[in-house]
Amino acid sequence: MLGGDGRSLRYPRRVRLVIAKCSVDYVGRLSAHLPPATRLLMVKADGSVSIHADDRAYKPLNWMSPPCRLQEAPGVWRVVNKAGEELRITLEEIFQDTSYELGVDPGLRKDGVEAHLQELLAANPETLGEGYTLVRREYMTAIGPVDLLCRDADQGTVAVEVKRRGEIDGVEQLTRYLELLNRDPLLAPVAGVFAAQEIKPQARVLATDRGIRCVVVDYDKLRGIERDELTLF
Repeated sequence: MLGGDGRSLRYPRRVRLVIAKCSVDYVGRLSAHLPPATRLLMVKADGSVSIHADDRAYKPLNWMSPPCRLQEAPGVWRVVNKAGEELRITLEEIFQDTSYELGVDPGLRKDGVEAHLQELLAANPETLGEGYTLVRREYMTAIGPVDLLCRDADQGTVAVEVKRRGEIDGVEQLTRYLELLNRDPLLAPVAGVFAAQEIKPQARVLATDRGIRCVVVDYDKLRGIERDELTLF
């Protein structure tokens, strides 16, 4: 991260929330423009920068994932990633600028079925792909644990996110893990697998676009349960 004077700074271990009237331009593989409006700007401890409106539950209007650098100058933020793509935020008026220490998050507690599904897949990694072997369950990263870390038939590293119901937020979660894991030369390149009993169409499209493979898992089959079927005579 760069300060206003161009000095290199460490990412703060806190979340910064800025409410401001701003316009936003994204310059990269695709170009996008948000006209001036009052929005929430969020700078997270992992270095990511996102722009939010109040008309959607969780997905930002635009964002830049880490690693990236933030350069602040009067009236403008420039956020640039390692590929040279730029998120340019032009600030017309700042209403609030606050930072908070959130501390270490304990992570999402999975329900019984989801936790058991993860356990079953750890015991039967070949369900995820031919030749798959388990490296470790709950592989810890700086932003939380990856459900399963595996090796494929070619000994490549695979990060697996396990959900009972696969939705967009699960794909976003796995994307963040992959971005972090692929910075580790001992693991990279790391592929992603999104495994769930049911995967929503929107989540499948997003996962495919990001090079993440989707696997629909039969929970009952893994448990060795034969479904009772009604037979009419």
